[in-house]
Amino acid sequence: MKMADVCRVFKDTGMDHVSSVLASGNIVFSSDSPVDELKIVLEAAMSKSFSYEAFLFIKSEEEIALFRRNIPFDIRPDFHIYAFVGLLGVEELLMQEFNISTKAADERAEVINGVFYWQVPKGNTLDSTFGKILGKKSLKDKFTSRNVNTFEKILKIMQ
Repeated sequence: MKMADVCRVFKDTGMDHVSSVLASGNIVFSSDSPVDELKIVLEAAMSKSFSYEAFLFIKSEEEIALFRRNIPFDIRPDFHIYAFVGLLGVEELLMQEFNISTKAADERAEVINGVFYWQVPKGNTLDSTFGKILGKKSLKDKFTSRNVNTFEKILKIMQ
């Protein structure tokens, strides 16, 4: 789906200051409504507009900043670092999956404040044993992952 179309859905449901971040599926917006209400309204609008079952994870600027601040790994040019956010307790499931996976050199994972962080050598993300769980249909409504560079871009838009 095109991000301009997604932004239009958010605007049509009453969100303010709507913009997308790259083609990452991240929409930055403002609203005075409680997050639990926003989730219901936006998931219904997205599902109706795009004919699929939408699952959204809505996070505040403070939460995004905390995700970025808590990265447990050094930023290195030869590695990707991902943060996984989702339903309460999903970080435990992800760590179990990581612990039984075959790992590349220096592939690591850590949970900090309920967020699962994964460091993987560039070029190995989708080929790694752990990376293959990202596409499991049974998990699609439980979490989403973002490269930490995306958090930086989101924060720049929010400020």
